[in-house]
Amino acid sequence: MPRSLDDILARSEQLADEFEAYEPGPGDRGRVSPVTAVRLAALRRDEAERELADAIAAARRDEGTSWARIGALVGTSGEAARQRYGRHAAR
Repeated sequence: MPRSLDDILARSEQLADEFEAYEPGPGDRGRVSPVTAVRLAALRRDEAERELADAIAAARRDEGTSWARIGALVGTSGEAARQRYGRHAAR
């Protein structure tokens, strides 16, 4: 299920809009359906990915952090980190 960072960021915006527009029904109080739990988890994952991408961009821009160091911090190689976050970091 590899998705590009741009896909994840766009999906994050879409999910945020859906959650902001959500109005709970009378039966929704005190329980979260499994489908809603999945949607909430997906939103949190996408928000975390956006935060990570922004932090990587700042590390590259403000401190000149190498891709090798960033890769080590996120648990991958420097090249894999550059491929995933490089376009976002260049903005």
